[in-house]
Amino acid sequence: MVNLEDIQPSVQADEGTHTAFFYGTLMVPDVFYTVCYNQSNVPPEIKALHTFTPAILPGYIRRRVRGADYPGITPDKGHKVFGMYASGLTNANMNKLDIFEGGQYVRKTVEVKLLEKVGDVKGEGNVEGETKKAEVYVFHPDHEDELEDREWDLEEFRREKMQRWTRAGYVFDGCDPNDPAKVEAAV
Repeated sequence: MVNLEDIQPSVQADEGTHTAFFYGTLMVPDVFYTVCYNQSNVPPEIKALHTFTPAILPGYIRRRVRGADYPGITPDKGHKVFGMYASGLTNANMNKLDIFEGGQYVRKTVEVKLLEKVGDVKGEGNVEGETKKAEVYVFHPDHEDELEDREWDLEEFRREKMQRWTRAGYVFDGCDPNDPAKVEAAV
């Protein structure tokens, strides 16, 4: 069982909810809903609580995790990661996400740039807008040898893996509630 006293408070948006930057499987709202609500098809009232806005995280690189369907990010000044800025997350959502991400990750506060216009897959044509604080799950340095040298592909995930990830119960197979993501204290 996760000891809630060990989890540091996270960044909170003005409306008293949490914000996060998702760059992998959680970029797909149906996967997020499956993790946080145990179903991909949530009622409209639940969907209305959350927004997903395209964004860029500068100073990081996304790579595939060896033998897994999901990616990890690590600091890299020469790169940017495309993802989704999610708002409206509750404490309960964050606790489920910590367990889902597990000990391979550290949750930390970052600044992301919202996209006013999304360009091509290489980012050509992106129009960056407002900067927002968000939490992100960064691959733990002790596990970096588990990352491949190639980029994780969202479209490949949608095509080949997503159906499995949106089944109730599947997303927590293999997750250890006693080994949630570590939370780095906000600076």
